[in-house]
Amino acid sequence: MILRFEPITSRCGEIVEKLMSSSDMPTGKDLRFKIRLSIEEVVENIVQYAYDQGHGWLEAETRREGDSVVIILRDAGTPFDPLAKPDPDITLPAEQRQIGGLGIYLCKQLMDSVKYTYENGCNVLTLSKRG
Repeated sequence: MILRFEPITSRCGEIVEKLMSSSDMPTGKDLRFKIRLSIEEVVENIVQYAYDQGHGWLEAETRREGDSVVIILRDAGTPFDPLAKPDPDITLPAEQRQIGGLGIYLCKQLMDSVKYTYENGCNVLTLSKRG
């Protein structure tokens, strides 16, 4: 399933719901929770930060590859590799941690694979989870 959302301003919830309703998604409650939380983190970041003033588009694709569900999110916003930043030190007290990066860290922990590329003027984030 491939969906395109434009504009994306204030549409995070709608985008997540549409993706989670894909027939490609697994039915297991635990798997769905992990996938949903990961999608929410990534989509919220795209909606909030990818475009100046929030005006832009997001293309979202779900598909099955063997026993995995793959979610591909594309946007033409400001180039940004969320995987380039080091993981936060979660052993530090909250007030000593740097702001930002916890969402993508969580996504990397919940999903089996998280990959970023910049292709044809677009940020492309690919998430994969077996199940």
